[in-house]
Amino acid sequence: MDAFRTRVGGFAFGGDYNPEQWEPDVWREDVRLMREAGVNTVSLGVFAWASLEPEPGTYTFGWLDDVMDLLHEHGISVNLATPTAAPPVWLTHLHPEVFPIMADGEPFGFGNRLHYDPSSPIYREFAARITTMLAERYSFHPALAMWHISNEYGPTAYNETASVGFRRWLRRRYGDLDTLNEAWTTRFWGQLYTDWDQIEVPNIPRTWMNPARKLDFKRFTSDALLECYLAERDIVRSFRDDVPVMTNFMRFFRHADYWRWAPEEDAVALDIYPNPAEADSHVSAAFNYDLFRSLKGGQPWMLMEQSSSAVCQWKLNVVKEPGRMRLGSLQAVSRAADSVMFFQWRASRGGHERFHSAMLPHSGPDSRTFKEIVELGREMKLLAPVAGTTSRAEIAVLFDWDGWWGLEETHGLPRSDFSYTDTVMRHYTPLWERHHAVDVVSAGSSLDGYKVLVVPNAYLIGDVGAERIRAFARDGGTIVMSFFSGVVDDCNRVRPGGYPGAFRELIGAKIDEYWPARPHEVFTVRFADGRMATSTWWRDDLHLETGTALAAYADGLLEGRAAVAENRYGAGRVVYVATLLEQAALDAVVLEAVESAGVRSRFEGVPAHVECSVRGDETYEYVFLLNHSAELSASVPLEGQGTDLLTGSPVSGRVELGPLGAAVVQRALP
Repeated sequence: MDAFRTRVGGFAFGGDYNPEQWEPDVWREDVRLMREAGVNTVSLGVFAWASLEPEPGTYTFGWLDDVMDLLHEHGISVNLATPTAAPPVWLTHLHPEVFPIMADGEPFGFGNRLHYDPSSPIYREFAARITTMLAERYSFHPALAMWHISNEYGPTAYNETASVGFRRWLRRRYGDLDTLNEAWTTRFWGQLYTDWDQIEVPNIPRTWMNPARKLDFKRFTSDALLECYLAERDIVRSFRDDVPVMTNFMRFFRHADYWRWAPEEDAVALDIYPNPAEADSHVSAAFNYDLFRSLKGGQPWMLMEQSSSAVCQWKLNVVKEPGRMRLGSLQAVSRAADSVMFFQWRASRGGHERFHSAMLPHSGPDSRTFKEIVELGREMKLLAPVAGTTSRAEIAVLFDWDGWWGLEETHGLPRSDFSYTDTVMRHYTPLWERHHAVDVVSAGSSLDGYKVLVVPNAYLIGDVGAERIRAFARDGGTIVMSFFSGVVDDCNRVRPGGYPGAFRELIGAKIDEYWPARPHEVFTVRFADGRMATSTWWRDDLHLETGTALAAYADGLLEGRAAVAENRYGAGRVVYVATLLEQAALDAVVLEAVESAGVRSRFEGVPAHVECSVRGDETYEYVFLLNHSAELSASVPLEGQGTDLLTGSPVSGRVELGPLGAAVVQRALP
C-alpha cells in the first residue's frame, strides 16, 4: 500500500469506470475530463464478464487492452476487477444450478445482481477461469495498480451444494456428530443427528428454527463467500505478488463477518451511501469509517464507492446540496481513508442505476456536480501529505458479527425486535458529539492501550471474548455495558449460573428475569444525584450483589431496583445500564464514565455540528474540522500554530468555519 500511495501521489481519487457501455470516442472524452478533474485511479471491469467472455471460452480482450493503454497514456492508474459478481447469461443457461436458491425454495433468477451460489463448484470453476485469463494478460500491464476481486460479496444460497458445503464446514468446526449435537442442543424437540448427510441448510422454517443451526449457517455463508474471494485473490497473486489486492465491503452489512475477512486483504475498502435526507446520516458514516480503520488494526482504508449527489435505492432520493459531497469525502479522509472514489465516473443511460449520480452526470461537464468534483480533485492533491497516516484512540466500542447474528438472526428471545446497529449508534453518538477518538473492536481483539470499553448488547459472546472483557476491567479499564449482555455462549446456549451469565461478577449483580416493556410503557428513573429520566422498551430485574445503584426505577413493579449500576472489579470500574434510557440520560452515563476514566477530548466545548478528528505520524498531526451545519458558522479554538492545507493559510489559536466549511490543519509535533 505504501507503493500504491507513492504511485498515485497520495490519495487515490476517481471512481468505477464502465467503458464497455460506451463507444471509443466517448473513452477519449472521458480521459480528457478525468485529467481535468484530477482523477488518478479508476476501478475497471467490475461488471464486464459478458463483455470479456461473450461465449464460453471466447474472449474479447481487445477493447480492454485499448482502455488500459489509454488510461496509462494519460497517467491514470487502474484498480482492475475480476468481473465475477455478474456471471453472464450464457453461464446461467448452460448451468442453471449456479443460480442461488432462496430461503423459500425459489431460484433467484437472472437480471438481478449477485446471481450465483457461492458454494457452487461450477460457478467457482468459471470464476477461476476468467480470473486466470485476466491475470495472465494484465498482471504486468503498466496501468495496473491494484486488483479488485469481485464486488460487494453477499449472496446467501440454499442450494444442495450449499448443504454439502455446510456439512463440510461443520465437520471442520465440530469434528464429530456428538460434539455438534451437544453444541446445537439437538435433544430439544428431538432434533438429534445420527449421520452428517441428515444436515441441510436452514431454509424457511414452518415454525421456529434451531438457533444454533441458524447461527452456524450465517458463519458458514460468510466463510463460503470468503473462500470465493481467496480463490481469486490467490490466482492473481500467483502471477504477481507486489500489487495490492482487495474487495469492497458495505456499510453495516450483516451477512459477512468483516473481522474474518480483513486479514486476507491488503487494504479494506468500503462502499457507503449516507442518505442526504437523514439529518444524522453522517454520524453513522463516522462509525463505519472508524470500524473500517479498525478492521486492520488502525491501518488506512479505502473509500471505494460513494455518490456525488443523489442515488436511486431509496423511496425518496434527494440530492446532496452544494458542499455536502466535499464534506462527506473529507469526513472519510479525516478517519483514515486513503482514497476518495465514487460510483461511478460517467452516469449510465439505462439500467437500474440510470438516475444514480456520477462524477460526470448526464448534464455534462458544465454541471454543478462536475464542477464540485473538479474542485475536490484539486483539494485531494493538496492533502497528499496526509495519506498513509492514521489515528489513535483511548476508547473502544465492541462491534461483533456473532453478537449481531445472535440478536437478529435467531428468534425465541425475550423480544425479537432488537436492532444491534441502532444500539451501537446510541452508545457511539455521544462520543462522536464530544469529539472523542474511537476505535472499534471485536470480541477477539486486543484491548491493550484503551482506557474505556463500550459494550452494547453483547448478548452472545464466547468464552475468550468474555474473559478479555473481564481482564480489561481487572487491569484497570472502565467498561460501559448495556442490558442483555453475556447471556449465551458462542453456541447460543444460555450460560449456567443465572443471568447475565458471563458477566455476573463483572457487573456485581444477578438478574432474576428480563422484563421487555409492553407497548407504550414508560418508566421513571431517578439518579443518585436527583436527576430524573425516562426509559422504555426493556428492563432487567437487577439484584445487586457487589454493585451499587447509580440510578433506580422510581415507579412500576420494579420500583427501587437498580436501573443503572456500577461495580468495582479488580482495578477497574463497570457501569451497567439495565434499561433503554432516553438518549440524553444514556449520553450522560457514557460521558461520565469516559471522564472518570481520565479520557479528555481536546475539542471540549466545540459544538456537535463541527466534527473534529486527527490523523498523524511521528512528524505531523493533521486536525480535521468539518462543519456539518448548512446554517451555522463556527469558531474553533486550536492549540498551537499550523497551516490549513486546503487554503495554504497559517493558523494560530482559532479556526473560523462557515456553513459546511472545512479546514485541515497541519501541525508539527514537538
